[in-house]
Amino acid sequence: MGLLGLISEAAEQAAEKDFVTQLTEVNNAINNFAWEKLGLVLLIGAGIILTICTKFFQVSHIKEWWMRTIGGMFKRKSKVRKNKEHGSVSQFQALCTALAATIGTGNIAGVASAICIGGPGAVFWMWIAAFFGMMTNFSENILGIYYRRKNKEGEWSGGPMYYLRDGLGGYKHCKWVGRILAGLFAVFAVLASFGIGNMGQINKIVINLDNAFLSNVDLGYAFGDVKWTSIIIGGVLMVLGGLIILGGLKRIASFAEKVVPFMAVAYIIGCIVVICVHITVIGDMFAAIFKFAFTVPAVIGGGAGIAIKTMVQGFKRGVFSNEAGLGSSVMVHSASNVREPVKQGMWGIFEVFADTFVVCTMTALVVLSSGKIDLATGAVNVAEGGDATLVADAFGNVFGPGGSIFVSVAILLFAFTTVVGWSHYGSKAFEYLFGVKAAKFYKAFFVVMIISGAMMTSSLAWDISDTFNALMMIPNLIGVLSMLPVVIKLTKNYVDRRIKHKDVAPMLSYDAAIEAEHAKDVEEEMREEAEEAKAKVKVKQ
Repeated sequence: MGLLGLISEAAEQAAEKDFVTQLTEVNNAINNFAWEKLGLVLLIGAGIILTICTKFFQVSHIKEWWMRTIGGMFKRKSKVRKNKEHGSVSQFQALCTALAATIGTGNIAGVASAICIGGPGAVFWMWIAAFFGMMTNFSENILGIYYRRKNKEGEWSGGPMYYLRDGLGGYKHCKWVGRILAGLFAVFAVLASFGIGNMGQINKIVINLDNAFLSNVDLGYAFGDVKWTSIIIGGVLMVLGGLIILGGLKRIASFAEKVVPFMAVAYIIGCIVVICVHITVIGDMFAAIFKFAFTVPAVIGGGAGIAIKTMVQGFKRGVFSNEAGLGSSVMVHSASNVREPVKQGMWGIFEVFADTFVVCTMTALVVLSSGKIDLATGAVNVAEGGDATLVADAFGNVFGPGGSIFVSVAILLFAFTTVVGWSHYGSKAFEYLFGVKAAKFYKAFFVVMIISGAMMTSSLAWDISDTFNALMMIPNLIGVLSMLPVVIKLTKNYVDRRIKHKDVAPMLSYDAAIEAEHAKDVEEEMREEAEEAKAKVKVKQ
């Protein structure tokens, strides 16, 4: 029996190995098609089309979106933060919750990985993706606000599911097309929430905390390759996550509002110190980014095919970081107490700007200052898998052992806030599929799955979640592009009323009742702003 048992066990292991190998191959095939052959073309194409059709709004109206978002907080702080409406959050809370979900490990390990695979030039293509992604995120958010509605509990519900169903589905002969794409998006969003939004992030936290603080702690293995320390960390994170997530959107937004600005500012300050220490080579860093965006680093070789790989890595990691085009952040932006769709769209522009042009650029410069990247040749001097420690090494070179600890804490905060933010995305997608009451079950299950992420020993779940990202993106972008006429009308309506001061009726919602209700608030707000403008003129005179 002993021999038969060993043979049986070996057969089971071989079968399991075959299953994992087959699953990996299938996932890779779907991933390559969804990202490289369809997704990225659709993503960049949509960004370019939306940018052109909105007359380069992110550039031509930069003052408007800046002052209506973070710039306006210093002048109209009370108005930006004020929120008394049941079932909604303030515009700033919506932004922080969205940033909580987008500013994650992709901003640290993801940027380092892009540079290691695609060379310094990958950073340039991240910027390009972000530039056009600003208008993709803008368009998603204004559609999210325009097509949102209140659920049975009085909370705002919005997202690609609704503008696919009611927007695209409202076109002649497109009813079922819209419904099917909406259902597919919701399914992929729920599945992705457990990967990119939960287990993958938790797994990164556990690995980093273990390396930074628990390398000398040996409590043994609970089972297989799973350490007791991993289970303990996962248990603590599950309890903390439960306290926040089960409290609903209000508690999530309150947590994000307090933590996100702190973690982002602290990380940026740390990056600035590291960059300043290497200020003499900052010109070489930017030169390498632009040079290798169009030429192949010596370490990679392989001609045009690898040059395209540099672009793909930049685009892919850019989307992975800022999520513009995925449609995910729309589900929290739609819960804002804002009345005008374009106003929330401008927060979407700022979201991409802050995530990629600020946080990811800081990380890229830190990585390029690590000494592991040859700025002259683009060669990357790290062992396989060593890209994950590049940022920690760069901080360690400046701050000593405290640098690695700082990065580990940053990853903890970045990844945990991502988990919290994505719990809302997944719950809204689940609500669309099964109803408000069922969403409570989803939240409880999502919290329980946190400990599963702590026990992960394979990167396959992370790779599969990357595939679900692309599968979410495709129906969402089809919806956004199909609703291009609505995006153009909403943008033009806002520009005519708010910037050119024309006397035209506002476009606020596809629902006539909501439109009428919000029109009163917008009228009052515009009257207050006109009075403020007059008061300023009198003061100057």
